[in-house]
Amino acid sequence: MVVAIPGSANLTASKPSLGLGGTTTRLSLSRPIPNLHVTKKPNSSIVASISASSSPSTGQTNWSLDSWKSKPAQQLPEYPDADELDSVLKTIGSFPPIVFAGEARRLEEKLASAAVGKAFLLQGGDCAESFKEFNGTNIRDTFRVLLQMGIVLTFGAQMPVITVGRMAGQFAKPRYDPFEIKDGVKLPSYRGDNINGDAFDEKSRVPDPQRLIRAYLQSVGTLNLLRAFATGGYAAMQRVSQWNLDFVRNSEQGDRYMELAQRVDEALGFMAAAGITIGDPQMNTVDFWTSHECLHLPYEQALTREDSTTGLYYDCPVHMLWVGERTRQLDGAHVEFLRGISNPLGIKVSDKMDPKDLVKLCKFSTLGTNLED
Repeated sequence: MVVAIPGSANLTASKPSLGLGGTTTRLSLSRPIPNLHVTKKPNSSIVASISASSSPSTGQTNWSLDSWKSKPAQQLPEYPDADELDSVLKTIGSFPPIVFAGEARRLEEKLASAAVGKAFLLQGGDCAESFKEFNGTNIRDTFRVLLQMGIVLTFGAQMPVITVGRMAGQFAKPRYDPFEIKDGVKLPSYRGDNINGDAFDEKSRVPDPQRLIRAYLQSVGTLNLLRAFATGGYAAMQRVSQWNLDFVRNSEQGDRYMELAQRVDEALGFMAAAGITIGDPQMNTVDFWTSHECLHLPYEQALTREDSTTGLYYDCPVHMLWVGERTRQLDGAHVEFLRGISNPLGIKVSDKMDPKDLVKLCKFSTLGTNLED
């Protein structure tokens, strides 16, 4: 079976953007995986989305919540006070989950539709969220950009769009070098607001466990507002013309968007005149999912829960996770952790990866099989 997707987009930007240049293709893979077919385009990276529905009790031997600690770990910060870190992780472990297993399963079902060409996957958001830019306006604007892109894709492709935000937890940043040098001064690299500060001074660059609690609270607040926007009327199809952002309103892109919005309004008007209700929840709400890169394994472990209805383990700060290019080693700690997690999973892939290794990684993550061809 060759699995392909008719179209998908990944938007990562420091500020909201309507452009699709430099998009990342996402392939949603279903089990089993006899073949993996990727059409490669110049200067584009590929993310293979997989779904880990198997559990440690169904062929994945010797997995536990902390079995990743027996594997070599990349990109993890070194905390000066291990006792403080343990205390913070216990506190976070006592907090309620940010998302629930049933939500992750619903996303998995929708991704299965994308895998067979019946839906379009759109993922977008900032490279990394920050504490200082945390406010309702920024959250709303990012959400609004994704709504705009979703309506354009839905109208143009005539198929459902699965909207996944890199939001409500996308803090950690992988680094090529653990240290940064400026004017002869060498300090630990900035690894994201959930780990250390971006100011170039010794105090800011020391990893601080308390930042993990703030990251949790900001994630909760962000998702709470996103849920309100998605279900409280803001995402109603009748408001499509009001989604245009101020910074593109008087641009060519803004004009093109308003032209499309007018066509949508005309279609809605025709439906109403024909007696077709536009008060249906599907016309007034939108499903919005969250995702982030699985980097800080102690934090992820602290928020992982065993689902009481299925016995499967779900990482509950987010609906979907992905493993990055610097942490996707087959024998590494991140892959070990994720192979027992049942959330929809993604793998960031570029031309640096051997296609055979990609197939091995997909099989290892979803089937719990050995790594032989």
